[in-house]
Amino acid sequence: MGYNVAIDGPAGAGKSTIAKLVAKEKGYIYVDTGAMYRGMAIHFLKKGVDPDDREAVAEACTDADVSIGYENGVQQVYLNGENVTSMLRTEEVGNMASRTSAVPAVREKLLELQRSLAAEKDVIMDGRDIGTNILPNADVKIYLTASVETRAKRRYDELVEKGEKCSLEEIARDIRERDERDMTRETAPLKQAEDAVLVDSSNMSIQEVVDTICSYCRQGEAK
Repeated sequence: MGYNVAIDGPAGAGKSTIAKLVAKEKGYIYVDTGAMYRGMAIHFLKKGVDPDDREAVAEACTDADVSIGYENGVQQVYLNGENVTSMLRTEEVGNMASRTSAVPAVREKLLELQRSLAAEKDVIMDGRDIGTNILPNADVKIYLTASVETRAKRRYDELVEKGEKCSLEEIARDIRERDERDMTRETAPLKQAEDAVLVDSSNMSIQEVVDTICSYCRQGEAK
């Protein structure tokens, strides 16, 4: 049996960054579910699928194969054998992923792989509904959040560092809209699991968040 840690929370809360660091410190396998959905989003964009056309999205799932691998210890995401890791973090892909991740066919496509991995290995997953839907029996559940202003500023700084032109106001508006979509969608909406620990990182350093989450995980990795 695997030991499972679930981290849920809204867009821009730093879930992926924190989960990777916790995985490294505790020796878990990091399963980036958001990256898997983004991989599917790239597939839909390549095929020109309308995210509001659920039948078209479901049909497009049939010839999509998204997998996770590691090269030199760094996670890579593959779409039908092609490494698409460098394309995952664009705004276009993020918005497509947010709009299509609620489609049942998309979730079913990825759910079996995620659960089977968690059953066999010590894993940490981050996403929108890990603790409430994908791994409801996870050993540790964390709901990681931060204010809209904090999340927007983090994303703004990230884009500026990459040399991209962007607007802090537009990023904040996009985050609010994405929160609304994720929290009100019909299938597996974003919400804090009843048994999850709330961690607000607005005024915490990355290391403080990592230390806090690690303190809830078991000591030592021996079975």
